[in-house]
Amino acid sequence: MEVHFTPDTEAQLQQFAASKGKDAAQVVEETVTRMLERQAQFIEGVKRGIEAADRGDLIDHEEVVTRIDRLFQS
Repeated sequence: MEVHFTPDTEAQLQQFAASKGKDAAQVVEETVTRMLERQAQFIEGVKRGIEAADRGDLIDHEEVVTRIDRLFQS
């Protein structure tokens, strides 16, 4: 598979990779792998949420706001 970047993006990628002691291909592969893993985790979380909703395991709006506020206060 080939991936094409703009010259500016490629230069930035090369510079970033060099700063990490890696080549650009390694950085791209690691980044794509992490992205795919996170996407799979997100999809699994959505499925769990849908299953919980189907069972009626829901929390009200005020509790959601409280939990979000706690996250940002940490």
